[in-house]
Amino acid sequence: MKIAAFKLKVDSDRTRVGLVDIQKQRIQEYALQDNLSEVGVLTILKLQLADKPLPKIAATYDLTEIQLLAPIPRPRRNIFCVGKNYFEHAKEFGTSGYDSSTSKPGDEIPKHPIIFTKPPESVIGTGENIVIPQKVSKDIDYEVELTVIIGKGGKGITKADALKHVWAYTIINDVTARDWQQRHKQWFLGKSFDTFCPMGPWIVTRDELKDDDITVKCWVNGELRQSANSKDLIFDVPTLIETISSGITLYPGDIIATGTPAGVGLGFKPAKYLLAGDTVRLEVGGVGILENKLVNGI
Repeated sequence: MKIAAFKLKVDSDRTRVGLVDIQKQRIQEYALQDNLSEVGVLTILKLQLADKPLPKIAATYDLTEIQLLAPIPRPRRNIFCVGKNYFEHAKEFGTSGYDSSTSKPGDEIPKHPIIFTKPPESVIGTGENIVIPQKVSKDIDYEVELTVIIGKGGKGITKADALKHVWAYTIINDVTARDWQQRHKQWFLGKSFDTFCPMGPWIVTRDELKDDDITVKCWVNGELRQSANSKDLIFDVPTLIETISSGITLYPGDIIATGTPAGVGLGFKPAKYLLAGDTVRLEVGGVGILENKLVNGI
């Protein structure tokens, strides 16, 4: 299933959730009375975990009639993110001078997953603008990431059982202020500015995808910059879930962005950072397209 959070263009005050039909370019709204402005699609996960039937269909709309929101508009806690999780990206970043996790040549490939987080306030949906805070940073980069939504929670989850805890997949653009990443010697601040976590366009339940064979691509202004596959991950999804849950309880609706492949702006010489007016288009096979424009802020 493809499930989206959305608003009607003629009624932007109410957050709705519906089942997406790509072939017919329409969305069927579920009959839900709850306030969905924060949880979005997680209201459906909650019903499934409780073995309750899905709501009835209340109405059907063309996709042209709606504004898609981030599928989880306000996550309950920070998004878990993974650094340097594709071999070629680990090499391009490890030799860039911006990587505080690489202490010596040959140390670019991590031996264990590198985990950081992005705050809920950074989340926006497809079609919303990524804001360049000009007084703060102008070295803004893009990172397409296959993203996991946890279904059944748990702690101490083994690799063998990990995929049983995956409810769905979506896309995240791990937007990054590279100068802040370098200056502060860690990754949280430079990755956590407002609007720096575009997510969407919807979630796709795991049964529709092959976990170890999902394409990941990014275009900037029509130029293909990143192209890889989930089979190229250094640490696969089960390893990430096992690692994070070893000491941290995972809850339904937790989000794990699995890392970005080579081709980020930092990797070009000279660097190709994002500018106002640029359009970043991300595509994950079987999921959909997440697209955002860049605008200047103060």
